[in-house]
Amino acid sequence: MTRGGITGPMLSFALPLILGNMLQTLYNAADSVIVGRFIGPDALAAVGSAYSLMTFLTSLMIGLSMGAGVSFSYFFGAGDRKNLRSSLGVSFMLIGVITVIITVLSFILLDWILSVLSVPEQIVPLMKEYLLVIFTGLPALFLFNFYASAERAIGNSRIALVFMAVSAVMNIVLDLYFVISLDWGVWGAALATVISQYAAGTGIMLYTVRSAKLLSFSFRDMRPERKMLGELASLSVLTSLQQSIMNLGILMVQGLVNSFGAGTMAAFAAGVKIDSIAYMPLQEFGNAFSTFVSQNMGADRFDRVRKGMVRAFLTALIFGVAVSVIVFIIPDRLMTIFVNPSETEIIATGRSYLRIEGSFYALIGFLFLFYGIFRALKHPAVSLVLTVISLGLRVLLAYIMAGIIGEEGIWMSIPIGWAIADMAGLAFYLLFRRKHAS
Repeated sequence: MTRGGITGPMLSFALPLILGNMLQTLYNAADSVIVGRFIGPDALAAVGSAYSLMTFLTSLMIGLSMGAGVSFSYFFGAGDRKNLRSSLGVSFMLIGVITVIITVLSFILLDWILSVLSVPEQIVPLMKEYLLVIFTGLPALFLFNFYASAERAIGNSRIALVFMAVSAVMNIVLDLYFVISLDWGVWGAALATVISQYAAGTGIMLYTVRSAKLLSFSFRDMRPERKMLGELASLSVLTSLQQSIMNLGILMVQGLVNSFGAGTMAAFAAGVKIDSIAYMPLQEFGNAFSTFVSQNMGADRFDRVRKGMVRAFLTALIFGVAVSVIVFIIPDRLMTIFVNPSETEIIATGRSYLRIEGSFYALIGFLFLFYGIFRALKHPAVSLVLTVISLGLRVLLAYIMAGIIGEEGIWMSIPIGWAIADMAGLAFYLLFRRKHAS
């Protein structure tokens, strides 16, 4: 992405990321659709609340690999093969150790997590049954996201899509078999997800090891030099914090939503999944833009970075507005993907959520681009600050406004947080540009 056109290559690179992430979203969406239709609203509420938690944990894995991917892209753009191998080896060791710690803590703290989330008593057994299986898939998420980030760093965003597509189809087939044919309930839905995740993770690992010599590394490359370990730890951990805090906002709001009862939980669960699909392209376009900036910074093509910024923000604006219009027009139809049409109260709550929050997707699109810019400039702490601003305002306003106008106050707090974080992102960028211009 350091030569030729700008918008075309970014979109071409982003498209497989978008499709792959949509397929990844199908993991839990498939669980929700099937358990909601064939088991009932309580099962949907349990799986939906688990989705918010798993999105948070998954974001830790994605963020760790995404941060390391900035270093991979930079060394690739600079043509530095030695440091590329070293960064791959050190990152694999670092992220692998963190993954083991996260997995162990997830099992140990499960009861405490369910308590903090204020999960209704009748939902707790189902949610616990689901999560005890789902947690075993965290190492698979590490493998998939690490090797997907490595492949993307050298411009190959398609191979991850292939493995994710196979895995998503496998998950749906196993979901139908375990839940409907074998009547294994939410445990069966979770097992289908985990089996499919390991298929994707081990598949892309074996492909990369055998086919991409540029991305090969040995145990010798895992020996960390202090400078590289420090830089990779900073990029990976700060990006992981930024990604996880972004999803922590949903998780913290989930606890407030749960206090309104199982019906609102089910509506929010369906609405969040619709959101995930609706603004997923904007999130992945931001990630593609980050790779574009990283490669061009490594190649000293600052002119392309400046031009790319203008085109990226214009693209995000056009897409965000278009998706918001679609979601505003057909919210009931979208809700019935996850909820039986007879559940009119749940659908009405979901309609309110989608029409309030979903009207402002362009704002979160801009925020994803700011995350990508500062991550690529090796200032992930700024992305973290923007996320804290968005999260803090979202949670604070949600609790204040919910007490005044009810659940609609929760929905309104989300785009307000996005807008203020966007203004902060613009201010940080202008300060950064002025500093480096002087």
